Amino acid sequence: MSLTIQLSGSGGAQLVPAFGCDCAACHRARRHPRFRRRPCSAMVRYNGAVTLLDAGLPDIMDSWPAGSFRQFLLTHYHMDHVQGLFPLRWGVGAKIPVYGPPDEQGCDDLFKHPGLLDFSHTLAPFVMFELQGLRVTPLPLNHSKLCFGYLLETARSRAAWLADTAGLPDKTLTFLRNNAPDIIIIDCNHPPKAETPRNHNDLNAVLAINESLGCPRVVLTHISHQLDVWMMHNPLPPGIEAGYDGMEIVLD
Repeated sequence: MSLTIQLSGSGGAQLVPAFGCDCAACHRARRHPRFRRRPCSAMVRYNGAVTLLDAGLPDIMDSWPAGSFRQFLLTHYHMDHVQGLFPLRWGVGAKIPVYGPPDEQGCDDLFKHPGLLDFSHTLAPFVMFELQGLRVTPLPLNHSKLCFGYLLETARSRAAWLADTAGLPDKTLTFLRNNAPDIIIIDCNHPPKAETPRNHNDLNAVLAINESLGCPRVVLTHISHQLDVWMMHNPLPPGIEAGYDGMEIVLD
C-alpha cells in the first residue's frame, strides 16, 4: 500500500509571485503559472483516506467537495496555514476532525466559533497516533508560534514533514536520527545566508540538518521568490530538490 504526498502549495505567506514585485522569479511566475507558489500545504493519501496537511489555501471549498477528505492535520495556527478553514466551518454536514498542536489562542475566533470543525483532537509532541492506519508522530519545530512537523509512517516507508522551522530542536533531531525517514519535506524559505533566519530555514540550515540526518532525498518547500531567483542561477546540491505546486511523492 503506497503513501502519497502531493504538494498543494510550496510557497510561504508571501507567495510567488509576490505582490508588487517584478524580480525575475515573480515575472516568470506571472507569465507561466506552473512557477507560481501557493501557501505551504499538502494532500496525504493512504489506505483510501485523504488528509489535508494544513489549510492555507483560501479556496479549499472549491477544490475539495464535501466528503472528499477525512480530516485536517495542522502544523500551527498562523493565518497562511489555516485561512481556508474560516469559510469552510460554516458549511453543512458531518463534523470534520482537525488535528493540531495545543495552541490555546489558535487563530482569531476559530475555537470560539468552530462551526462544523472539530478541534478536540489536540496532539502531544512525540506521541504517535493513527489516521486510518497511517502512523503520525508530532515533532516540535522552531517557529514564532507553537508548531509541529510530522513523521508519517507506514509498514514500509517514513516521510518527515518539517515546515515551518528554523533549524530543528535537539529532541526532534534525535528522534529523526533514531527513526530515519526515507524522505524529508522541509522548510527552505531563504537562499544561503550568513546566519540562519529567525523563523524559516535558509539552504545552509537545510544542508546542516541533513548532514546530521543523512536522508537520501530532501524536498524543499515554503520557498520564497528570493530563493527562486537564487535557484535560477545556482544548482542545488545532490539529493536536494525544489518542490513545486502539484508535485506528487509516492512511497511504496
